[in-house]
Amino acid sequence: MFTDEEIAYLRSQPLARLATLDEDGQPDVVPLSFEFDGTYFWVGGVGEQVLRTRKFRNIAAGRRKVSLVVDDLVSLDPFIARAIRVYGTAEDPVDRVGLVGPGLYCRITPTASWAWNMAGEPAGSAWYEPRRSQRTP
Repeated sequence: MFTDEEIAYLRSQPLARLATLDEDGQPDVVPLSFEFDGTYFWVGGVGEQVLRTRKFRNIAAGRRKVSLVVDDLVSLDPFIARAIRVYGTAEDPVDRVGLVGPGLYCRITPTASWAWNMAGEPAGSAWYEPRRSQRTP
């Protein structure tokens, strides 16, 4: 569902922002490191304490719809921003060796995405046109 250019961008970025929903429907957004293997996103960490994080508690409670944003600001003058927003479904954590070492990681299956300005062009008279993609069943 991602172009080669989008995959290269996702693999070049060290941080994302992940949104989950709490029991009252309040979105909770947290910056975190992530991995993208070309198909799935992986978020998690080392140690059992990761299970006590709000994001993992929200996912474990069955609120599996998540949003992920990966973005960067290339330049302020001229203004150049790039971003990919992803909607997806998170699974229960599994033991694996991830970006920060052996630990517990949730796999996120992307269901839709919007990508802006992968070419890194300066903003002009109109804002960047997003490229929308949806996973086909």
